[in-house]
Amino acid sequence: MSQGAVVDLRSDTVTRPSPGMRKAMADAEVGDDVFGDDPTVNRLQERVAQLLGKEAAIYVASGSMANQTAIRSQTQPGDEIIAHADSHIYHYEAGAPAGLSGCSMRLLTGPRGTFDAAAVRAAIRPTDSHFPQSALIVVENTHNRGGGTCWSIDEIARIRGVADEFRVRMHLDGARLMNACVAKGHSPTQYTKYFDTVSMCFSKGLGAPVGSAVAGTKETIKRVHRFRKMFGGGMRQAGIIAAAALYALDHNIDRLAEDHANAKRLASAIADMPGVSIDVEAVETNILYVDVNESTGSAKSVCDALREHQVWVIPTAPQRFRAVTHLDVSAEAIDRAIAALKRVLSSSGNRV
Repeated sequence: MSQGAVVDLRSDTVTRPSPGMRKAMADAEVGDDVFGDDPTVNRLQERVAQLLGKEAAIYVASGSMANQTAIRSQTQPGDEIIAHADSHIYHYEAGAPAGLSGCSMRLLTGPRGTFDAAAVRAAIRPTDSHFPQSALIVVENTHNRGGGTCWSIDEIARIRGVADEFRVRMHLDGARLMNACVAKGHSPTQYTKYFDTVSMCFSKGLGAPVGSAVAGTKETIKRVHRFRKMFGGGMRQAGIIAAAALYALDHNIDRLAEDHANAKRLASAIADMPGVSIDVEAVETNILYVDVNESTGSAKSVCDALREHQVWVIPTAPQRFRAVTHLDVSAEAIDRAIAALKRVLSSSGNRV
């Protein structure tokens, strides 16, 4: 990154394909994926199924489509989904559980986007005609609004036990699953074996320009395929973008540790700055949330001031902003972000 370049910390979705990834895309063998004959897409789907320990997988256009086709394939209108109150499927997918699947949501609370088996047990509805039926439990790992939280495998196992007792299915929103695996030293299947379906995203920390996948049993993925078509997600010569996802799986998983290290270094520096606060211990992966003291100004005013210094972050609440590290943010760029934030917070008596 050049000296004058923007340090874009708004999200790990802003990554750009590397030269090697672009070459893989240009060289990709393609076919018509709606007919099932794009060899690169087929290879990606087989690779993902193996990686996640499932019978089958399907390539879809986005993380939201991955989650919503998984939900639609495992629920009926009038069912209820159990998820955290800060979950992505509730906040950032345009009301799709209701709009596309006709499902209501039972929202749980818990630290940093997590909940426990006791909360799930208390939330499951009686089998009575007066109530919506509890059909699906959704776990988001890592948890975005929780600050990149990694779930405990032991707690997931306990939740699975409750789900089995009441015959409720489980979906893993694993958009950033590889971040959790790298941070905790777990294989993907150590997490995914507890879930009926799993989504994962290629266009966040893994650095591909587009695409996600859903994995599960062959029967479930057949249903997901139908709803992908229904939701307008059938793609033709999709091997061009599937090749980027394959490249990402080959080259960009282990390097997520660099993003985590950069996030921790940024968080440690922010902890020593006036006018803001951050829970450094809560920064497990590549997402950090910073609270802005009212005496300093608003989160938006801090974000606007940082933008003048070519550092881009986004406000997520009146007094909170988010920063996300990724493969396009080098250690040198973190140095520049730290210097810019120091200048902004020290200016005009901490008012910005």
